[in-house]
Amino acid sequence: MSQDVGRDHLVIIRIDGMHCHKCERTLQKALLGLEGVYEVEVDFPSKQASVLHDRSIVPVKQLMQAVNDAGYTATGFTQRQTASR
Repeated sequence: MSQDVGRDHLVIIRIDGMHCHKCERTLQKALLGLEGVYEVEVDFPSKQASVLHDRSIVPVKQLMQAVNDAGYTATGFTQRQTASR
């Protein structure tokens, strides 16, 4: 995790194209491979990925592009800053 937790943001990405739980693992691996991504949870039933990241290192646009590059379609997102620790 980053030294400055004030930079950590949580983004929820909506994803089309997931067909099974193997898709969860594929997307998790693709997103965790990006510098500045600290945690990823992908949920097949809700078709969403929750990503904790440092937006000064990896912007949301890059996260969505990683989803698309993995063969899925990022259809939108919501985000919020995490609470300071």
